Amino acid sequence: MKKMLGEERRLHLLAQLKNSTTPITGTDLAKFANVSRQVIVNDMTLLKARNEPIIATSQGYLYMHQEHLQHTVERTIPCFHTSQDAEDELLTIVDCGGTVKNVIVEHPIYGEITASLMVSNRHEVKQFIERVNETQASYLSELTGGTHLHVISAPSTEILNLIERTLENKGYLIADQ
Repeated sequence: MKKMLGEERRLHLLAQLKNSTTPITGTDLAKFANVSRQVIVNDMTLLKARNEPIIATSQGYLYMHQEHLQHTVERTIPCFHTSQDAEDELLTIVDCGGTVKNVIVEHPIYGEITASLMVSNRHEVKQFIERVNETQASYLSELTGGTHLHVISAPSTEILNLIERTLENKGYLIADQ
């Protein structure tokens, strides 16, 4: 396949993302465009700078369609648990019907650090946990001794309330003091 250049490549990449209902890895996009993964990272940065609603998740790049954004409610939930409980926490949220959009920690040097997760089902949680294990990466919450925030989206406030109650029952929420 011929190497795609600049703007033509970005338009093709954008079309691929818009037509996909699941995240696409940078490696797959690089193969499609016959360029390096770093070129894709740069292209995604340029597209985001144009206000294209592209997010980088642990599963790949995802285009956030307006209809998806309009039919959900969000809540930021303060959590605390060990690394060993990360999988159970994520599974609890998705099993209740939520999507874990991100994780946020407050670092003493860098301030707020946010990483997009976008996991909404057991399969995506499994992929995320496998990736953490394969790369031997640390969870961001390890930087703060287990304290972190999640922005969670769901189809209704009732589902967000259920998620919060279930996390509280498992001892994963930071209680008001």
